[in-house]
Amino acid sequence: MSSALLSIQADLARIAGDVERLAPAAPVQPAAPVDDGFDAASASQGDGFVAGFKQVLQAVDERDKAASAQVADVDAGRSDDLVGAMLASQQASLSFSMLMQVRNKVVGAFDELIKLQL
Repeated sequence: MSSALLSIQADLARIAGDVERLAPAAPVQPAAPVDDGFDAASASQGDGFVAGFKQVLQAVDERDKAASAQVADVDAGRSDDLVGAMLASQQASLSFSMLMQVRNKVVGAFDELIKLQL
């Protein structure tokens, strides 16, 4: 496994830890993963921000796993779709980058809220 994939998996684990830290005291049932990342209909039904963020986190993880599988298939000679594998890899990378930006904004806003309460 490449160092980039290991780095992405480590960052996903760290993000999952951050989501757990920001979660309310009551346990939240994990939502089923979706292909497009965020399902606005389920979020508007009261699932909350944390459940929506977990859903997005799972979708990004699934996209990363699918891209890794495509690259592994090309490496092993089971597939000759190099372009498709590279596109999937770039999509997974962009999804992860966007997730990191959202995570950073949420953590920053959370820190600001903590400062306001002092």
